[in-house]
Amino acid sequence: MTTAASPAAKKDKKFQGVVVVNRENCKGCGFCVEFCPLHALELEKGYNAKGYHPPFLAKPDKCNGCDMCGLFCPDFSIYGYREKLDSSAA
Repeated sequence: MTTAASPAAKKDKKFQGVVVVNRENCKGCGFCVEFCPLHALELEKGYNAKGYHPPFLAKPDKCNGCDMCGLFCPDFSIYGYREKLDSSAA
C-alpha cells in the first residue's frame, strides 16, 4: 500500500549565509565552487588582476554560511559565515 506524501513544511530561516571573496588574491582554482554543498557559488566571467576567474555568490538564497568554500581554498581568498536575520524581516 502506498500513500501520497505531502510536502514538508518550509522552515523559517533564522540566518543567512554570507560569502566574502578577496578577488585579487584568488587564483581561480574552482575548489570553492566544486565543494560548495549547496551549489551557491560560480566563477565570474571576468578576470582579476592576475588573469583568473574569481568566484562569486551566484545564489545567495541557497548559501547557509557553512564556510566549506573557505576550508578548501588553498589561498585563503574566500570564507563564509552566518548572519542572523532580523525576525521582523522574515
